[in-house]
Amino acid sequence: MKRISVILKWLLIGWGTFSLLGALIIGGFFAYQFSLGNRDRINTASTKDVRFIFNWSNLGEDRIEKVIKSHVSGRSFTGDHLDAYAIKVTHITIEELSANKDQFNQQWYRGDQLPKVLDDAVSFVEPWLGEIPWFPREAELRSAEIYAYICSIHYYGIRPSAAEIIFVRPKDKMLFFFSGKT
Repeated sequence: MKRISVILKWLLIGWGTFSLLGALIIGGFFAYQFSLGNRDRINTASTKDVRFIFNWSNLGEDRIEKVIKSHVSGRSFTGDHLDAYAIKVTHITIEELSANKDQFNQQWYRGDQLPKVLDDAVSFVEPWLGEIPWFPREAELRSAEIYAYICSIHYYGIRPSAAEIIFVRPKDKMLFFFSGKT
């Protein structure tokens, strides 16, 4: 009987040590993710980091020339963030943007001819522009010089609470990406 209680004692001590170490590791991981490891990354994006934008819009990642500016914010516990990129592309034409339509009716819209849902999303972008001064202003986003592509827009009631939009300015071969959530 004494031998069983000694074995049981050491098993419980071992299990407690294992549990404590696991809790410290998991707690440390979350503490790092929500403090030191969760910082804004400004102008650190590479061409590999932005490939998804070209794939989402069916433009193809072979157009990426250089990431000019980037802003990737830390994430809050609820996922609130601001990510934005300015990317120089090798080629893009108004004709291809006007003709680009896939089976899900995804298409490019000229900035001065936005449908209501995209118009709401552009209004959602405007308050964030103070943090990204290099991003086109709202007036330019609504001009004939810019084309917009909706990746996703999430609504809370009748107002957007998150949006992912790609903007292209063909005259100087610039692509801008915005992703924000409040």
